[in-house]
Amino acid sequence: MRLPAGVNLNALGELDTDDRGDQIGMDLGTVISARAVLEYSRSEWQSDIHDVQPTRSESEIIVEYSAHPDARLYMRSHDRSLLVRELRSLESPLASGRYPLEAQAIEPATKPVQFSIIEASTGLQVAARLHIHGPHGEYLPPRGHHRKVNVDVFQDISAEFANDLNQYAYVNGGCTVDLPLGSVFVEITKGFEVQPIRRIVEIDEQTDSLIFELDNVLRWREQGWVTSDTHVHFLSPQTALLEGQAEGVNVVNLLASQWGELIHNASDFDGRTTLGAKDFGGDGEFLVRVGTENRQQVLGHISLLGYHGKIIDPLCAGGADEAAIGDPLETTTAEWAERCRRQGGLVVMPHAPSPQAERAADIVLGLVDAIEVMTFNPRKWQIGPSALADWYRYLNIGYQVPLVAGSDKMDAASLLGGIRTYAYLGSREFTYQSWMGAVRGGDTFITVGPLVNMTVEGRRPGSKIQLPPGGGMVAVTWQIESVSVPPKRVEVICNGTVVDQFQYDTLACQGHTSVRISGSCWLAIRVRGSVAGRDSDIAAHTSSVFIKVGEKPIFATGDAVAILAQIEGSIAYLDTLAPKTDEHRHSRMRASLELAHHRLHNQLHQLGASHEHTPVHSVHMKREH
Repeated sequence: MRLPAGVNLNALGELDTDDRGDQIGMDLGTVISARAVLEYSRSEWQSDIHDVQPTRSESEIIVEYSAHPDARLYMRSHDRSLLVRELRSLESPLASGRYPLEAQAIEPATKPVQFSIIEASTGLQVAARLHIHGPHGEYLPPRGHHRKVNVDVFQDISAEFANDLNQYAYVNGGCTVDLPLGSVFVEITKGFEVQPIRRIVEIDEQTDSLIFELDNVLRWREQGWVTSDTHVHFLSPQTALLEGQAEGVNVVNLLASQWGELIHNASDFDGRTTLGAKDFGGDGEFLVRVGTENRQQVLGHISLLGYHGKIIDPLCAGGADEAAIGDPLETTTAEWAERCRRQGGLVVMPHAPSPQAERAADIVLGLVDAIEVMTFNPRKWQIGPSALADWYRYLNIGYQVPLVAGSDKMDAASLLGGIRTYAYLGSREFTYQSWMGAVRGGDTFITVGPLVNMTVEGRRPGSKIQLPPGGGMVAVTWQIESVSVPPKRVEVICNGTVVDQFQYDTLACQGHTSVRISGSCWLAIRVRGSVAGRDSDIAAHTSSVFIKVGEKPIFATGDAVAILAQIEGSIAYLDTLAPKTDEHRHSRMRASLELAHHRLHNQLHQLGASHEHTPVHSVHMKREH
């Protein structure tokens, strides 16, 4: 239907309803939806462009309705007058001047077709992410899925995803879809190692089933790599398992937490079950483990993964808006981390660099196993330079903390595994425990598409290399492969600075260079490229290799002073603004922050570094604030 002059769509691309009545309606039926036509390019759909998005029409809508054949469709114009179209007239050519609403019938989606998605090498059905639309851009969901995916937080926790204007359903190898006759547009994806499918298929009365074969063109899993998302919320464990299978994510960490009076996934935590593991009836290839993200609005968040026994509580502390109103600050993130370690878990600092108040102290205390970089959806948000800069700062003072990645998925617009960790197991058997061990070992990289294998002098990320006091040359090698996000530039990073770079324009590349090392440092590989075609975005980053020259440690005074100031800020918050419980607990929490401060402060003085900082007062000293 073409919109009359003065009738405009809202920000969602739909017709509004207001207190003066519907903009659109029927006398003998119901309008289900009235949404903008989505215009796709056929040539782009059949190309190898990574992400094909439609253009939303400003002048045409698709009206879905249920009505009696004699019903009339009404639309309120800009001057509040009613425009009318008889439904029966949709079947005949438009008579000029007779029907003021310009409209025509389109083929209804009433032909049930069975979809089967199989793995080409085995012929077995596999889970995947599926998008189908008709000739006017109308989304055609499989049965059991929404016509419109709701992208608001905690509104749609079904097995669905919306990437801007494209909507998807997660299906476990097979589904039934009601289709119109004619051209239908299909997209099927399954992670970063499987060639995606985009096709135009013709549906007629004889079409009862369609089979699509997915080709696993990159085989990093067979080479000993496993993928993970360290940060997922709200889904049920079974839905998380399906989405992990469909996205090629071997380990999904589903985190219970709290937002004020909203507590979620806590009842899914039992401290022992890894869904999908062989011990619990699965095939052992895709795993879901429920952990917790324990949170405070100022001192920060901390992800506690894979621990056994009782849930580590409180889930949140310190009052609104993480904990409930009035809840006191009864623990530090350091205490949470220590409990997680005692219960056999993995401690991750999530979504660097914020909120970050206490993360500095916890890293200095050696309580953190990994730092997480987060992006909800890589089409819109790249790997954040600020997150990497925060990580570089800790590397620059000698803390070789590995990188991991998490989506922080809280809604259907966030892509589980859109940014993910690759951890190298080698020949070790894949279990959740071996995955945690691989992360602790530091042989990881994070990515939104390109896969990166790096060595320094034949040593992998997480390693340490010793050079003589005079330093020397080290050889850096890399191999990069990608299904659809090309690496545009490979940068060799030394202590946070680019020391060499190489341009590429292919999906696969390899290279090597030599770097002169004169002082203790760290090296890593950073890859630029983008899901959305922005060449300057960061698409992947490896964890670090440490190089020690003589007996000198890696230690950048400026970064140490900044981290020291951050710890001092945490102590100041604890002393002034934090909602307290009692003096004994306050003193105990303060002691852990003071220990981190003293440790880093003493290191500064031992290395002869001059600096200025705010003195850390006694908890009992009176202060004007």
